[in-house]
Amino acid sequence: MSLFITGTDTGVGKTHIAARLLHLLRASGIRCAGMKPICCGDRRDAEMLLAAGSDCVAIDEVNPVWLKTPAAPIVGTLMEKVTIDIEQILSAFHALQERVEYVIVEGTGGWLVPIRSDYFVSDLAVAMKLPVLVVAQNRLGCLNHAALTVQSVCAYRLRCAGLVLNSTEVASDIAILTNADILKRILNVPLLAGLGENLTELPMDWRLMLDRLHNHRVKVIQGCKEIEHNSGESAPRPLGEGDGIGVA
Repeated sequence: MSLFITGTDTGVGKTHIAARLLHLLRASGIRCAGMKPICCGDRRDAEMLLAAGSDCVAIDEVNPVWLKTPAAPIVGTLMEKVTIDIEQILSAFHALQERVEYVIVEGTGGWLVPIRSDYFVSDLAVAMKLPVLVVAQNRLGCLNHAALTVQSVCAYRLRCAGLVLNSTEVASDIAILTNADILKRILNVPLLAGLGENLTELPMDWRLMLDRLHNHRVKVIQGCKEIEHNSGESAPRPLGEGDGIGVA
């Protein structure tokens, strides 16, 4: 099974969440790998994912495209006069899927960061057919950014697995104190707490989220097999984890 992690913005804690999820999955005995399809600037995010996952992969498998320009991918390609090969990224992703039980894919920046003028991070998630976990920073402005991102994920007909509310500040102002409650009121997706360094196993809400994704995938595959059996013809390839609109 696989999961695509995106953010409401850059710097909201996607890499931390992805690495902690990998660490806790691995601690439970699950073979897993992280993937950062495109790195811009340095490779620190990919190196963190590599260190957190199982030992069977190399850095170039975790990060198949490395742009040296510390800006959006479209800027890097223009500055460095290169073209990003989406098929190369997808091939690397499918190769990882064959080798581990879980692939945790971390997108570059936010959900609508452009990779090229006609292709965005969101399009890559669609091509991978993955459910999407949105990460937001608990701060003023979070409500708007989280709602826009979750709604956009659903508009792309991808399954939104949940929203992670990262907290790095002491809850001292009214926005930080009330964001979680308001998000539960306005969004119909699971709200998950961040994965702190003190955790030794996945919290129950995270395990339930992953179980829902697994069960949904099983139902989709079974449905396709039934269609194939009843029709006597090959059923369309299942959309897998990315099937359906909206909520987990």
